[in-house]
Amino acid sequence: MAFVRKNPLKLNNLQLRTLVLAQVIAKDPNSGKIDEATGEATLLRVPHAHGDHVHVGKFTVAARDASGFENPAVWVALARKGLVKEGYPASIVLTKEGMEYDTGLGDHFLEESDH
Repeated sequence: MAFVRKNPLKLNNLQLRTLVLAQVIAKDPNSGKIDEATGEATLLRVPHAHGDHVHVGKFTVAARDASGFENPAVWVALARKGLVKEGYPASIVLTKEGMEYDTGLGDHFLEESDH
């Protein structure tokens, strides 16, 4: 059995958090649209913080964990690594590779919203 290296693209913590949240948004039919033919996903809306948190689909996320959405350098880095297409801030499109990238963070900071 081959060893699969975690984070082979060496994304930093902010890039990892932003990517996993973008994956969650893309999978929410109210916030994202996945092209079944290509595997790419377009974010239809990007959440903005109110108070100390952000709503991402049915989840509540600490605003500090979602700060990458407002940081152009994060999107440039993710585009350079082939995980999103260039186009921020006008559009955010995750490539098939971006949708499939295992950040290892899928369940670390997401909790269902109570409001």
